[in-house]
Amino acid sequence: MVNLELYKVFYTVAKSGSLTKAAQELYISQPAVSQSVKQLESLLGISLFNRTHKGIELTPAGGKLIFKKVEEALKLIEDAENGISELKTSASGTIRIGATDSIFSHLLSDKIASFNEKYPAVKLELISSTSPEILCKLKDGGCDVAFVNLPADDKDVKFLDTVSHLSDIFVAGEKFRSLKGEVIPLKRLQEFPLLMIEQNTISRRALSKFLQTQGAELYPDTEVANWDFMLKLVSKGMGIGCVPREYCGKELASGELFELNVFPALPVRGVGVAVPKHVSAPYALKQFVSMFAQGVVL
Repeated sequence: MVNLELYKVFYTVAKSGSLTKAAQELYISQPAVSQSVKQLESLLGISLFNRTHKGIELTPAGGKLIFKKVEEALKLIEDAENGISELKTSASGTIRIGATDSIFSHLLSDKIASFNEKYPAVKLELISSTSPEILCKLKDGGCDVAFVNLPADDKDVKFLDTVSHLSDIFVAGEKFRSLKGEVIPLKRLQEFPLLMIEQNTISRRALSKFLQTQGAELYPDTEVANWDFMLKLVSKGMGIGCVPREYCGKELASGELFELNVFPALPVRGVGVAVPKHVSAPYALKQFVSMFAQGVVL
């Protein structure tokens, strides 16, 4: 097996022309340098250096014969090491980001645009699905980082931080204006047509679990796949919708929709960021995650 350290010592001695200078450059003792040269000469079966009054020089039949090859080999190794170092300290490659449509639209779009402006060489692949499906993709290697609705307890992924809080509320449009300002018990909402997000979502599961603690059960007349579509249907008077306040700020501010005063209020949820367990994160992914999870080491 090739002993790379012996060749490094040989190369340093040849470049400096002195055992003493080579020892200083390599931060080892002169006897250690001398011993390494002798060991390499023994392995190769040739003499590598001649001693002269000026110091030492390469032998024509030994040292000069291999010097150029050793120099080329060490340069290749150095280039490889520099390439690996660059990968660790420069943003390049592809980041596959998994999230729901609404999380992309309402929580991530500004940060993604800022990251793209700072690191244009990084390709961003956006993978949209429900939070449970995104978590499955994360575990199966289908994405590099996931932004999912909480609560989500999965021991096979690493949750880093909560990046946003979500306050679920009930909203309605002009057709139900008579309810504005009235305190409405949760159970009474079943008297009205209700719109909810579809069942196979973390958001819907969290709502159902809370309603059970209150002894209330609400059955939607219409289930929809995303919040934006729900808001359009609610605005057209199709019913009362349950949606995070953070996703309908524009409609509430304009008066197109209003928030119902329900009792008790729904609990605050969150959106968390997760990465695969036991997977080394490249530099680009570390920089992207740092925009959301401060102080987290990947």
